[in-house]
Amino acid sequence: MKEEEAHRIGATLTAARPQAIAALLRHFRDLDLAEEAFQEASLRALRTWPEKGPPRDAAAWLIFVGRNIALDAVRRRARQSELPPEDVLAEALSDTGDAEAAIVERLDGAQYRDDVLRLLFICCHPDLPAAQQIALALRIVSGLSVRQIARAFLVSEAAMEQRITRAKARVARADVPFEAPGAVERAQRLGGVAAMLYLVFNEGYSAAGDTSAAREPLCEEAIRLARLLLRLFPAEPEIMGLATLMLLQHARAGARFDAAGAVILLDRQDRRLWNRAMIAEGLALLDKALRHRRPGPYQVQAAIAALHARAPTPEATDWGEIDLLYGTLEILQPSPVVTLNRAVAVSKLRGPEAALALVEPLGERLAGYFHYHGLRGALLMQLGRTVEAREGFLAAIGLATTAAEAAHIRAHLDALK
Repeated sequence: MKEEEAHRIGATLTAARPQAIAALLRHFRDLDLAEEAFQEASLRALRTWPEKGPPRDAAAWLIFVGRNIALDAVRRRARQSELPPEDVLAEALSDTGDAEAAIVERLDGAQYRDDVLRLLFICCHPDLPAAQQIALALRIVSGLSVRQIARAFLVSEAAMEQRITRAKARVARADVPFEAPGAVERAQRLGGVAAMLYLVFNEGYSAAGDTSAAREPLCEEAIRLARLLLRLFPAEPEIMGLATLMLLQHARAGARFDAAGAVILLDRQDRRLWNRAMIAEGLALLDKALRHRRPGPYQVQAAIAALHARAPTPEATDWGEIDLLYGTLEILQPSPVVTLNRAVAVSKLRGPEAALALVEPLGERLAGYFHYHGLRGALLMQLGRTVEAREGFLAAIGLATTAAEAAHIRAHLDALK
């Protein structure tokens, strides 16, 4: 199989994954079985599609093949264990059951029409701790690897593997019903779903250079699901803020890397390449959210992104307002990463020494974070402390996850010479 064809088929499988797994879960009410059936269907696709070409509706093909695989697995389990009552077994193996049709009709009647969104709410069930909700949804819905999810959470792969395994087991023990929760329960789950969507977006947004185009669908999928959430929760300002944040960040995609795949920092980007239609959509959503007068972390982050989007030049950026907004975010959602981002605004306002005073205390908590060492090295370089700056850059390059990140740090190291 040619590399280009393999990438195309892989992208098709990734795009179809949420819908296919959600449909299989609707049929079999078993998360592990749905995921295993999808994986086996994907392997069959990799064997047959290069020769015959992908089907017109890849998701439908994967659902059909995956369902047959899962039915075979159910039959094998039935032969290996004591048989349940005949009527129960017949319903489990039925291809067209009245019970299933009734469930689908109830879901549609509750305006809970999107299989993917149902799957999101299953993964973000309140019986699971928040961290497990997000990790499980990233793995099941988006198909991210354990390594990718661990990087997003700043934990080891082994710890993340255990977290996902525990989450799956807990869902199975809880016997979570695949049906539309009521309005109150939906609102309770919304925070976990929103956090998961933003992590999916960031996984695509953080891709660089040659990989950015291949990972861009993650950003687009997260934005699509955020718009879907807005249709279900049209008066929820935090979902408006989340959608705004993603739109404004994704609007800069065409200006973030040069032709060679090197990183272009925000203040050096060609703003003519920013997607103005996406920016206009995001700014309109933010104005609508702020009218509710119920501020939250996503709205604050969106307001920061809006200040960058509205500035016609880097020099016109209102860094004072950005500093204040990051201060608000430190109160709403305390995090060393928030303080690290605030330090950038402080460096613009009060210089590198003031920014370094914010950054240095974060060393223990962000020792494994690429951007901490990169920013610290840059501030030390501005202060003329070249030996310490080199140490910071060397620590950063050891934590780089993409070639573009590593090249960006090498450029700083070359500048020190």
